[in-house]
Amino acid sequence: MGSSPFWLERLVRVVGPTRPPRPLGGRAWVVEAGTRTFVAKVGPGAQDEADGLKQLHQVPGAPPVPEVVLVESDFLVTGLVAQASRGPEHEEALGRALATLHRAPFGAWGGGSSWIGDCRVDPSLRPDGVAFYGARLRELGSRSKLDAVVGRVADRLPDLLPPGGPALLHGDLWWGNVLFGTDGRSWLIDPSVHGGHPEEDLAMLALFGQVPERLLRSYMEVRPMDTGWENRVALFQLSPLLVHAVLFGDGYRAQAEVVARRFA
Repeated sequence: MGSSPFWLERLVRVVGPTRPPRPLGGRAWVVEAGTRTFVAKVGPGAQDEADGLKQLHQVPGAPPVPEVVLVESDFLVTGLVAQASRGPEHEEALGRALATLHRAPFGAWGGGSSWIGDCRVDPSLRPDGVAFYGARLRELGSRSKLDAVVGRVADRLPDLLPPGGPALLHGDLWWGNVLFGTDGRSWLIDPSVHGGHPEEDLAMLALFGQVPERLLRSYMEVRPMDTGWENRVALFQLSPLLVHAVLFGDGYRAQAEVVARRFA
């Protein structure tokens, strides 16, 4: 298969001899060592991702996450999650566990990861939700060349945001970052943790796929949603749309502009 990846020798020092890595897609590989199987991922933000996985793991009852085996500045190795076909039990488990995560006390707005996927973001702590979401929107709006309309949304945040928070959020919770385990649980990967409003995670989950009714029911059994949450889904989708506009360009920029004009 040609030369070994640059990180393989480092991993061998930790886990022992490995079999040849198998490409998993993107910048990730599956690596077997003895009876254990790992996922090795290369790219920016490895340390932030590892820190986020550890933070999520520390919350009792939160969605499970893979074990961090090795992390350096440019790559991350975690345990492999044994996956099954998605079933109703996975959706119910994710709803309950996500609500449990969002109920856990968390003392800061912002902070956490400097990356959402391959997009750098400012991880500064902010005094309140208006300051956090306002700064995040203005930063991404400027980079997407939507300064004016996104700035008007940021100006209106005192009237738009719900009460409550902050909670520890996964921060990049689309369906590609949810793995359906053979244990009936829904596991989370690739977080961009920070302190924010719980509706943000659910809105992100709805951006690239429907959120099942049973997931919402099990979520609200543990943590009821604030009145009017349905009308704020698009508001909390604006930031990830802007991230995608920064990374992928005009198609997402047009979607972000439509959403921004709705709330401006």
